[in-house]
Amino acid sequence: TAVSGNGYFVNTTSGAITVTLPASPSAGDIVAVADYAGTSATNNITIARNGSNIEGDAVNDALALNNTCVTLIYANAAKGWLYKSTNQ
Repeated sequence: TAVSGNGYFVNTTSGAITVTLPASPSAGDIVAVADYAGTSATNNITIARNGSNIEGDAVNDALALNNTCVTLIYANAAKGWLYKSTNQ
């Protein structure tokens, strides 16, 4: 489970990996995820919402392009986690 304020280099060379967002986020919480090995097109990085919306939707997301880096910031219960920046 990710911790607000931290960034994670995720290596999916051996298989898909799930990064679970914090369960009780507060407005302004930030989590960053980067595809360390450039293999997320083959082995996706799942962003598990852990009960909060992502971009206003109650679904998990996946990073499925090689070398993807994203930063998510928590807004509120309705919008949930928003992509602050991305290189998708």
